[in-house]
Amino acid sequence: MRVRRTFAERGLLTRWLERARAWLRVGRASPSRQPPVTSLPAPWPDASGTMAQTPQVGHDTRATPARAWWRERRVALMAAGVFGGTLLLGYLLAALVFFPAPIFASSKDVPRLIGMQEGAAREALAKGGLGVATVERAAHPSAAPGVVIWQDPPAGVVAREGTEVALTLSTGPQRIPVPDVAGYEAQDARLLIEAAGLKVGKIDPTQAPTPKNIAVNTSPPAGSTLLPGTAVTLVVSVGAATIRVPALTGLTVEEARLALETAGLTLGTSFAQTTQAAAPGEIFYQEPAAGTLSAPGTPVNVRIARSGQ
Repeated sequence: MRVRRTFAERGLLTRWLERARAWLRVGRASPSRQPPVTSLPAPWPDASGTMAQTPQVGHDTRATPARAWWRERRVALMAAGVFGGTLLLGYLLAALVFFPAPIFASSKDVPRLIGMQEGAAREALAKGGLGVATVERAAHPSAAPGVVIWQDPPAGVVAREGTEVALTLSTGPQRIPVPDVAGYEAQDARLLIEAAGLKVGKIDPTQAPTPKNIAVNTSPPAGSTLLPGTAVTLVVSVGAATIRVPALTGLTVEEARLALETAGLTLGTSFAQTTQAAAPGEIFYQEPAAGTLSAPGTPVNVRIARSGQ
């Protein structure tokens, strides 16, 4: 159990090295490596009649057969061969399957394409031996339509020849829908339009059944998409047409002003015109005409007769 747990906790490389060291230690300590001790044949008596001592000699280690040397080390050599083969196989697998570019294809630096038009970006990629993968489009607050605003891989990355680069092109600034402000007071409607990123160009009063100073609609109408900062005309109600415009013909400007204010209307523009239709200084034309129903505060424009001399 202890050996199995040890092998489970350690990696394959560590296990192979430990086994190789153990086999080498066993080979050194093996009795088969100790030179065997043999006796020489019995010697003849020497001249004195005594027997010479027979020396004990051992085999020279250099005389050990090559087969015995290989047998003692074959396990370690086989382990080293398996380990080297595993490394070679892993390297070839990585080179052929996972990372083929460094060995089998030339490397290219991805050029910087951001800020280029689509056509120029395609030419730069083709010149560098690269291609175009996908082309997407997105709004950008400042880039003109058709300009590259993103690329993947980014500029400066080393890629193999033939790599395709994904591009994102600008569609221009984000267009803003005109908010629906009908029913809001004029000041609140202005704030809503400005908060959306637009601005109020002018206020156009109109007669409507809604109360006075209430937004009726806008021009362009709600839902229209505009570029940021575009001016919008705000149409504001001046009230329902409930006041009949009095007749002003033959009156002076001051008399007409007093009559209109008494009715709940106002005097609009007035200018003199040479005519024989009325005495000089008198009104001979008005708009709206007398008897027209108008909303409170509606301005009435008049023309004043002027002497021809």
